[in-house]
Amino acid sequence: MGQRFFFALIAVFLLAACDRAPTLPKLNSHDVIVAFGDSLTHGTGASADTAYPAVLAALTGRTVINAGVPGDTTSSGLERLPAVLDEHKPRLVLLCLGGNDMLRKQPEAATENNLRLLVKTIRDSGAEVVLIGVPEPRLFGGTPDFYVHLAEDLQLPLEQDIFNEVLKDNRLKSDPIHANAAGYRVVAERLAEFLREAGAL
Repeated sequence: MGQRFFFALIAVFLLAACDRAPTLPKLNSHDVIVAFGDSLTHGTGASADTAYPAVLAALTGRTVINAGVPGDTTSSGLERLPAVLDEHKPRLVLLCLGGNDMLRKQPEAATENNLRLLVKTIRDSGAEVVLIGVPEPRLFGGTPDFYVHLAEDLQLPLEQDIFNEVLKDNRLKSDPIHANAAGYRVVAERLAEFLREAGAL
């Protein structure tokens, strides 16, 4: 009976481990983080020093490169990503794209496939990836399911709620689809906590 209980206990632990969120390797003090995305990463609606990558750098004591380009789609992101990786050689990439695909009514399957290729390109460079979900640009629009599908399929750490929550709070917005300085600070604080929980900090 004792042996059977022991094996049952192991099975429970294994199942629990499968349900755990993917973890990240601990970053050294000199490791570079690249925030790769569109206007939400660039910091449209706020100043450069209040965009979330700058605030995240101050909160974590790490170098965080702002590689956000307003108007960027997953397709144009694929074109410029290799040069960004080659220049900065990051250990971690915070990937936040998809909003402009939705604004331009691109097929979800195409957006998901491009995100998959972006993740593969980042991983092939030796860097880790955190996927950041973007809400659909409509009233009460939440984060589309393809972010969750992608994260589960590729075992990616996913922060799917933060921009959705910030962009529903008028006090944290500069316009309907961009945060203000206060909003980007909330994003940076949540991401710093997310990275700590995932083991990166």
